[in-house]
Amino acid sequence: MIREEYIAESVKLLREMVRIPSPSFSEDAVCSHISKWMDEHGIAHERIGNNIVAEHVADSSKPMLMLCAHIDTVSPCEGYSFDPYDPEAGEPDVITGLGSNDDGASAVAMIAVYRYLCGNSPTTNTNVTLVLSCEEERSGKGGMTGLWGKRLSRIDYAIIGEPTGMKAATSERGLLVIDAIARGTSGHAARNEGVNALYIALEDIDKIRKHVFTRKSELMGDVNVNVTQINAGSVHNVIPDRCEFVIDIRPTEQYTNEEILNELQSICRSELKPRNLTNTSSATRTGSQLLKAAKETGIGVFSSPTTSDWMRITCDAVKMGPGDSARSHRKDEFVTMKEIEDGVNTYIDFIGNLYEHIME
Repeated sequence: MIREEYIAESVKLLREMVRIPSPSFSEDAVCSHISKWMDEHGIAHERIGNNIVAEHVADSSKPMLMLCAHIDTVSPCEGYSFDPYDPEAGEPDVITGLGSNDDGASAVAMIAVYRYLCGNSPTTNTNVTLVLSCEEERSGKGGMTGLWGKRLSRIDYAIIGEPTGMKAATSERGLLVIDAIARGTSGHAARNEGVNALYIALEDIDKIRKHVFTRKSELMGDVNVNVTQINAGSVHNVIPDRCEFVIDIRPTEQYTNEEILNELQSICRSELKPRNLTNTSSATRTGSQLLKAAKETGIGVFSSPTTSDWMRITCDAVKMGPGDSARSHRKDEFVTMKEIEDGVNTYIDFIGNLYEHIME
């Protein structure tokens, strides 16, 4: 009965969260709301910036498990058929709106699980830390990047909550974003003067499109590379002396970000500037107790193409949560109450099996 109460209260909290706009770097209001809710429900916690950390230590000599989900969202995309901040635009058993699926469902499910483990779990020696992080969608320094190794100094295992349909991602690609600048010489278009930076960029883009990274990952496949933005020129009659384009790269564990950057720079005339070299790929450790627990719980495993806070931590981890990644960053986002309920129950069963192994 306690589980059902916690789930119902968490669903209500999710509807409240959806009503509060919380794009990355603007999470103050939603963080305040969650913190107040936790106070009202007797959940001791610490607010660090726009992050919330709660910790339950039953036996300090035993391993610590972290449950982590993020509370920020992307900005609403165009084409919503309803108000993106309306959690009740669908059927009664559906929570609609921006952040409902990514990543509010995981956040509130993990809150329910944390409450259960702290007060009602038959596993009395469960050590668990709950982290609700900010700035995940934009890789900000104020979120998990700033917490890990500082406030979060003793974590042995982690479940990263993201919408995976409660399958366990045992690997995920990294993220390398490169700002490329092609430089030419301006001139009058009528006299065909100058060196066209746009043509230099197009030649480089064609080389990038055709380039093959030869080391293929057994877990994730090939490195994914896409040029996603380009900008050049200001008026029609001037040869552009500068062209900027953006390269989105999803690395595998076969390459460091530095290796990918250097390999692309070797074939391009444009200057390539990485925004960040630390967003590396992640994988659950071979022979991990997390893998054993997933198998015993009947949870399927897969390799995830998307990134998460996993890339900002160094402990053994899996990525798993209620909802469907295909609904993320798209119009008409939603999650069902059943998905949240199933998520809570699966988390609890998984953690029970995990602790049987790590306490052996």
